[in-house]
Amino acid sequence: MSRQVVRNITLNGHRTSLRLEADVWEALEEICVREGYTLNQLGSMINKQRQESSMAAAVRVFVLMYFRSAATELGHENAGHGTLEDIV
Repeated sequence: MSRQVVRNITLNGHRTSLRLEADVWEALEEICVREGYTLNQLGSMINKQRQESSMAAAVRVFVLMYFRSAATELGHENAGHGTLEDIV
């Protein structure tokens, strides 16, 4: 099980602490590189979209949905991997 790490980020101009698993932080950083956002920009976008969940829960769901989307046939094609049939 991944240990939790506390980091400070700025969400819409307000500094806050966020406790997430190290693997989730790494996934967020990877998404930022792929999409051309800073961690603060991506965090602000997630914060703006979240509804009644905690920020930590919203981040975890965002990461899950991001990579689930990439795991679809279209996601593989858009990434240049081809279809799943091409890989196997």
